[in-house]
Amino acid sequence: MILTCILLTACIKLMLIPAYRSTDFEVHRNWLAITYSLPIDKWYFENTSEWTLDYPPFFAWFEYLLSLVAALFDKNMLDVSNINYASERTVLFQRLSVIVTDLIYAYGTYRCCHVLPKGWRRDVVLPILLLTNCGLLMVDHIHFQYNGVMYGFLLLSISFMLEGKYLWSAFWFTFLLNMKHIYLYLAPAYFVYLLRHYCMDVQLDGQIRKNITFSKHIFINLVKLGLVVVGVFIASFLPFAKHIGQVLIRLFPFKRGLCHAYWAPNIWALYNTGDKIATVILSSLDIQIINKPQAVMTGGLVQEFSHSVLPSIAPLTTMLLTLLFMLPALLKLFFINKQPANFLRCLVLCGLTSFIFGWHVHEKAILMTIVPMSILSVSELPDAKVFLILSTVGHYSLFPLLFPSSLLLVKVLLLLLYSSYAFYSLYKVYSLAICKYTLPLLNMIESVYILGLGGVFVYENFVHKLLDNDTRLPFLPLMITSVYCAIGIMYCWVTYYLFFLNIGRSNIKYKANKEN
Repeated sequence: MILTCILLTACIKLMLIPAYRSTDFEVHRNWLAITYSLPIDKWYFENTSEWTLDYPPFFAWFEYLLSLVAALFDKNMLDVSNINYASERTVLFQRLSVIVTDLIYAYGTYRCCHVLPKGWRRDVVLPILLLTNCGLLMVDHIHFQYNGVMYGFLLLSISFMLEGKYLWSAFWFTFLLNMKHIYLYLAPAYFVYLLRHYCMDVQLDGQIRKNITFSKHIFINLVKLGLVVVGVFIASFLPFAKHIGQVLIRLFPFKRGLCHAYWAPNIWALYNTGDKIATVILSSLDIQIINKPQAVMTGGLVQEFSHSVLPSIAPLTTMLLTLLFMLPALLKLFFINKQPANFLRCLVLCGLTSFIFGWHVHEKAILMTIVPMSILSVSELPDAKVFLILSTVGHYSLFPLLFPSSLLLVKVLLLLLYSSYAFYSLYKVYSLAICKYTLPLLNMIESVYILGLGGVFVYENFVHKLLDNDTRLPFLPLMITSVYCAIGIMYCWVTYYLFFLNIGRSNIKYKANKEN
């Protein structure tokens, strides 16, 4: 099944080679040129293009390895001064590079499936849910990025964690952090689980030590774990030791504003909308707004801005809120029984919490929760229910990235096919899920909400244009999409958080159908 999915999705990816590509295509072409033509002490200083290198060192080396192959296609793409260069061979190479490196994602999928109990859920349902993820198809193979290779390393790390091979799991996750630092969102779950179940649950003479006491065995495991993590970071940053400060400035720029140009569907989309509504109401009442900014936050630009009525949000505020709302899940993970599924649940909650409260979150970051949630969807019914809502809403929230009208049918078909399979297959998995007048596994309110995405789609693509609002309110469709999807994602977060915190307090179990 995994091989079949790889081949079928590869055919789809090949057909998408001529499709629209975003500015990220030029970003990565420029990074190929930087790493190929400049010495490493210039990589994080080069600024000929506005798309400067701002990923950790391992990703820079990844680009360098790709550039060695790119030279065989068209050396002109590796000239730093050739801004926006996009010959046919350049396009072909960059598209193929994403397709080929997706094999790491396929291997990560194989590893995760391999460590789960045998059955059709493992051998059929999960591989299809992971390998045909429509969000990755939209973001990597149309919009253009290399998320597949990085989610491959994440799945690899998760698979080793599920096997109890903790040092290998830590190694691959640390390796991933040094490819893209956004995965810091997930680091707290790794830290707590490894501390509790690798460092503190020490096995002695075939017996697991239950009491948490400081001993030489705990110390030895802490040293081992520390050596793995620190060793990877040293290998990553040592070549840039003379200008680590410059690297860190590139990695953590806080001058991009609270939200991206297209608001990610999180709490700040709701906050911004509340500020806009309050501004309109106060203006209609002829109440002077002192802090009204010159450039409004709905201008569709990546920039810093101040709210008009509500208090403006600082980076430190988002960081504190993120840590605060992570804390209950992390404490639960520390004290709950040793089950890899609970690690995955906490991992998802850390990702969701960071997505909801983080600073300048990109809409694409929702995939960081959908991918590991796919594994949990074949675990228990509550996991499956949240996965169905989260994956449907999260993938729909990516639609504005593919704005050309020529892609309208493509993105709709990708989402419908993937969501239809997810609903159908997971309904077959769970025997207690009875659906009558609702979508499979969901209740009436949840079903109405999911179907409401159709209304959002119709307004955004047809009604808004018919009302000739493109000139007066060009950002309105994006705002509606962000707000509507934010409600669904917030609902998933609250629902799943409550489920996780209540694990162990109830004897109710959600059984899957018996498998032959």
